[in-house]
Amino acid sequence: MADKYSAVWVSHSSMGDFIKCPRLYYLHNVYKNPKTGKKINLVAPPLSLGSAVHEVVEGLAEYSSETRFENPELLLERFEKAWEKFHGKKGGFKSEDEESLAKARGIEMIKRVMENPGPLKEKIVKIKEGANGMLPNFYLSEKDNIILCGRIDWLQYKEEDDSIHILDFKTGKHEESGESLQLPIYQLLLNNLQKRKVSGASYWYLDSDNEPKEVSLPSLQESYDKVFKVAKAVSDARTLALRVGAEKVFVCPRGEEGCFGCAPFEKIIRGEAESLGVGEWGQEIYLV
Repeated sequence: MADKYSAVWVSHSSMGDFIKCPRLYYLHNVYKNPKTGKKINLVAPPLSLGSAVHEVVEGLAEYSSETRFENPELLLERFEKAWEKFHGKKGGFKSEDEESLAKARGIEMIKRVMENPGPLKEKIVKIKEGANGMLPNFYLSEKDNIILCGRIDWLQYKEEDDSIHILDFKTGKHEESGESLQLPIYQLLLNNLQKRKVSGASYWYLDSDNEPKEVSLPSLQESYDKVFKVAKAVSDARTLALRVGAEKVFVCPRGEEGCFGCAPFEKIIRGEAESLGVGEWGQEIYLV
């Protein structure tokens, strides 16, 4: 019988880790500090910048379409408040200049939204959270006990055909790869967690573009096959690790020297990182 608490949960983030480096996947998503029983995580300026901007822009969903931009200057106030969580070392910043540059980029992104609200003024659809505060989720495969979970930035409601358009906010400087699992994952989540059809999807590169860029969606079957292939590989690796040990299964392709993904986590384990306490998700947070 399916059991959500014993299932292998996969997401865009965790599967992305696995694709980059199995060792990174293990250290970021499975490993727990043997002294505390808590998972470990890193702080880094790009992640902090993205989190602050997303908090403000996605927060607009809490207001009706008619009132979201009644006082656009409030968005800058909300950004200042959000940034307090990432000030200094808490955000992975090692100098005032580094933080100032990142914060300035964030302010420009918020201003871009204020000046070009476009799709954010339209009606939206919300997906219910999972039980007990879990992310929205469904069984990708009951047979293999794999659950797919994720949260989507923004869902525009298209009144003309009662459909949904996916809008994902990007705060980095590089465009999303066509091989990304993100949109296939979102497509599968929406197909299984609500009844409206998905009529399209766009990325909004807030660091450079005044409006979103529409991208094509694969068929549902293509999305399922693409996501399940990686999810099954993750599940199989975890099963094998229980038999022969994680150190033999979750190995970095670059060998003992590690890669850009897993090497910072190895520093945490070796005691070469600065502890910043416990984060809001119960993970131990470190600065490398």
